[in-house]
Amino acid sequence: MAKGITTEELDQLTDAELAERLKESKEELFNLRFSAVTHRLEDSGRLKEVRRNIARIYTIAREREFGIRTAPTAEKN
Repeated sequence: MAKGITTEELDQLTDAELAERLKESKEELFNLRFSAVTHRLEDSGRLKEVRRNIARIYTIAREREFGIRTAPTAEKN
């Protein structure tokens, strides 16, 4: 997953792509936590960044449920 992902970039993704990005982020977070426990983690700031990315994804997904945001395929032109 790219560093510094923004909400604008996430907003352009479809629901399926968003779910895939969430899965990748959770896997990365698991690996980072494992590395931290075994004292092999080099960039401890990455933990915070990945947690925030996960929170952004959950926020966008929830806003789509409430109709605050729309998925790119649901927009009317």
